[in-house]
Amino acid sequence: MSRNVFNWVEIYVEDMQRARKFYETVLNEQLMPMTPPEGSHDLEMISFPFEDNGQNISGALVKTSSVKPGMGGTLVYFTCDDCAVEISRVQAAGGQVINEKFSIAEHGFCGICIDTEGNMIGFHSMK
Repeated sequence: MSRNVFNWVEIYVEDMQRARKFYETVLNEQLMPMTPPEGSHDLEMISFPFEDNGQNISGALVKTSSVKPGMGGTLVYFTCDDCAVEISRVQAAGGQVINEKFSIAEHGFCGICIDTEGNMIGFHSMK
């Protein structure tokens, strides 16, 4: 396969400001408000940083009455230099650490957390 099979991720939230603060604090990145698609009456979106024509995917925090956040669905992993750094910020940002950084053998390291909206999220790094 010569392309990434994923191109966009949406993390659903109940409280956009709370979720934005959590992700900006944990990832140490600025999120950007987006213009919702035409005809969407109750959709609010804030995008994660992305590189135009880059190799990786991006996504957005999304608030809408039609989809609710929570555990038990898709698990999104954020790429990190050292995932212990981002995981160390989770609790202070209002989230919960489920699994601290752990080895996944030759595939690097990861950790699992819960954001302020109840979504389970992961962090991955090679060191």
